[in-house]
Order: sequence, then structure tokens, then C-alpha cells
Amino acid sequence: MKILLTTLNSKYVHSNLALKYLYTVVAGEYSDVEVREYTINNDSDYVYSELVRANYDMVCFSCYIWNIEQIKILGRELKLAKPEIKICVGGPEVSYCGPEFARENPWADFILCGEGEYPFYRFCQVLNEPLRAFETVPGLIYRQDGKIYVNCQIEPMDFNLIPFPYSILDCEEDRVVYYESSRGCPFGCSYCLSAAERGVRALDMDRVKSEIGYFIYKKVMQVKFIDRTFNYDKNRAYEIFRYIMDSDNGVTNFHFEICADLLDDRTMELLKGARRGLFDFEIGIQSCNPQTLMAINRKENVYPVLYNTERLVKMGNIHVHVDLIAGLPYETYELFGRSFNKVYDLKADALQLGFLKVLAGTPLARQLQAHGIVYRDHAPYEVIATDYIKAEELVRLKMIENMVDIYYNRGGYTKTLDYLMGALGKGAFGFFEALADFYYESGFQHASRKKEDQYRIMFKFARKLSTDGTVPQADIKALATLDEDMQQAMNPDTYKRFLRKGWEI
Repeated sequence: MKILLTTLNSKYVHSNLALKYLYTVVAGEYSDVEVREYTINNDSDYVYSELVRANYDMVCFSCYIWNIEQIKILGRELKLAKPEIKICVGGPEVSYCGPEFARENPWADFILCGEGEYPFYRFCQVLNEPLRAFETVPGLIYRQDGKIYVNCQIEPMDFNLIPFPYSILDCEEDRVVYYESSRGCPFGCSYCLSAAERGVRALDMDRVKSEIGYFIYKKVMQVKFIDRTFNYDKNRAYEIFRYIMDSDNGVTNFHFEICADLLDDRTMELLKGARRGLFDFEIGIQSCNPQTLMAINRKENVYPVLYNTERLVKMGNIHVHVDLIAGLPYETYELFGRSFNKVYDLKADALQLGFLKVLAGTPLARQLQAHGIVYRDHAPYEVIATDYIKAEELVRLKMIENMVDIYYNRGGYTKTLDYLMGALGKGAFGFFEALADFYYESGFQHASRKKEDQYRIMFKFARKLSTDGTVPQADIKALATLDEDMQQAMNPDTYKRFLRKGWEI
């Protein structure tokens, strides 16, 4: 039976680790299984044509919030084109609403719910049996004689029994290599799917070191650990950090999601010696409001997180990415602005302003009425409004998110932002509010902009502040020389012209 394992990644540089695991557990016994990955940016006709012409007996889709809507269309059209083909879906987007998904999407013949390695192995066995006893496949939802049958899931298996995917699959040179040294999370944040499975299952340390060593030997571009909280065990994290530093090849970057408040002084001292560019840390702060943190089952005291994050940033050798989530319980627009100011003041390398996603299977999805949460009924199920924040206010936060991404995360404006922010005197959130209002009222959002244009827009905003009396007129031209990146983004003639006339759009 010819089987395809496939998905639509959000970007070309991303890859799907789940498919690699599934392929690895069956490759030794079933040679007719393939892995092919596409992206949500591929032309839909291209993906559809590739699947139709390949003559697969079964196509298995890995489903996430970023691809589920496109997979629904693709699966339906594939079934119309080839009624005899069997389609199986799996992944977090179908695991917590499997029966409902089966009823609403008749093109899906099978749904594999939950952790999939053993269920998929057993599924392949059944597909090759004459009697096909689908009831023996754990976590499988299937159709038979016009009815939908739902099998019970089994307890997650020992993670150490699952083979290393890259033992038989190549590390793509032009893609991020995804890796996990543990599954599960000791915490239960109410908006996160990890709350559905408490506890952590970790790989043996010798195996982790061996597999990291393989990536270092292969000189891959980046290894992105998808452990939900990598440093849940301080000693284990310390040992892995030290091993990577001792084995550093000068090329490979390692990305981790960490809890900053779990970093102790010994680990901080170790990290000071890391090569610049060796580590990326992503820190989910989410909110600084104690009542909000309590409601989402996080520690109410955010200051240890802020303190250690600031220490990491000041070390200067680790790329630090911090996250905030808008739309959480009890956080009004004004309270979110306070959270923003506290997190912005850390001066992390990147600040992601995200918006609450209401995911099936999370505790928060069962608390919608208590907080008046209204959200979109299609992926990515983003919040529209709550009892605490209006739809118009969330839209305004999206405008601010765009400004933060353009003028902070992409770099090149550090000194200019500091100067104008200080001159305006309304804090970081007030500054980005004012910039967003100017940007959108001027209509600049209606077309894509090159970086050179974004510099000009910033200069026009500075001139507006000068007209309002906020910035001295004599300081306007001096802004052009504050950030060297401004000069590097333009050719010399353009830059000279700017110095003479200013930035006109």
C-alpha cells in the first residue's frame, strides 16, 4: 500500500518532526511510505496536482492551526478527484475534536488522535492485514458501514523507545532541524495544549548528547528544541548547555523555549561563556498582571522572570525573544499597556505581541462564558473580544503589533526609537500607539513597503512631532545619523539626498 505522510508547513525553512517520527517507526517494515512536505505559501493547484498524479493509496495529513483550513479544502478536493483514495488526518488540530471533525468532514476516512508513533505503526499493520481490524488501533477514529467508530487512546509510551528520526532521514541543509529531548510540560497554562497532558517524559542524557553531537557533526544551520519548557530541570538543562558549549562547531545555533525564573546563578555564569550566536532563548512572559497570571495558572509574581530576562539581555551573547499575549482573562487594554512597558524595557532582541488562540482541549476553552471570550470559529481561533477588552481595542493592538515588528524587531532604529520615545514622554506603549495612529491614518498600511520607505515614514512621524512641539526642529536632521543601519539600507546618493531634503513619501 503506497502511503504519503505530508503537511503544509508555515514556511519553507520549517520542517515537520512528527512526520519524521512516524516514518522512522515504520520504515524498516514498510518500504512504500514516503514523506513530502509543502508550505501554506505553495500554490494550491501545485500541491493538489502533485498529490493526484502520484497515485497514492493513502494520504496522511499532519494538521495544525496554521494549515487546517487549507488541508480541509485540499482533502475534500483530493477525495472528489480520486474517490478510491483513503485520507487520514492527525495532529493537535484533530486530536481533541476527532468525532466532531469526522462528522463535519466526510472526506476524512481516518483520524489518528494523540501521540502517534505506536498507533501509526499498528495502523500500517492493520492496513496490510486481510481482515483489517481497525478496532485494534489505539486512538483511531474510522468509518464503517456508514457509522463513525472511536477507539480509546493508550497512555503515552516511553519516549526512549521511539527512534531518532535523523538516524535514517537527512538533516536538510536549508531548513531548521526540529528536535525534542523531552515531551510534556510540568506546568498547566490554561491556554496551552500542554495542559492536557501533565508530566514530563525525558530522553536519557547519553542519548540526548549523542543526538546533539550528530547535529554538531553535520554542521546544521539551526537546531530548534521543541521541548515545551526546556529548563524544567535545572541540572539537566545545565548539563546540556555545557555539552553544547564544549562541542561548539562555531556554526550551529540552538534554540530553546525556557522559563527565565528557573535559571539559577550557576547556569547564568555558565551561559556568560557561550559563543555569541550559539543560543537563542524564547521566553513566554505573556502578561505582567498578577490577576491574569493567576487565571491562566501561572506564577503570579512575574518579577523573577523579568529580572533574569534582563540579566540575559545584558550579557549580550544570547539572542532573547520575549512573548506577550493579548486577550487573556482580566487584562484590559490599559493593563496590557502596562505589561507591554515592563517587557519592552527589558530591551530583548525581539518582542512578539501575540493574540490569544482558543484551542480545543485546553482548560481555557472550557471557561469561555466565565470571561465572555468571543473568538473566531476557524483556525487559528483568535480572540475577538472578552469581558475585559473590546474588539476595537484588540484591533488597535494589532496596529501596534505591526509597528513593533517593523520598527523594533527588524532592527535599524534603536537610537531613533530611544530618542523619540524619550521626547514624547508617554512610555514605549504610548509611543507605539502614536506611531500606529500616524501610520494608519496616513494610509501607509495599504501597500507593502521597503525598509527605505519605512525609514522615510519614521522621519515624517518625527516631523509631525516637531510640528506639535514635541521634538525640536533642529534635531530632525540629526535623527538621520543616529542609526548606522539607516545609511546601510540606502545607496550613497539616496542617503545624501535624504540629508538635504528629508524623507518624502
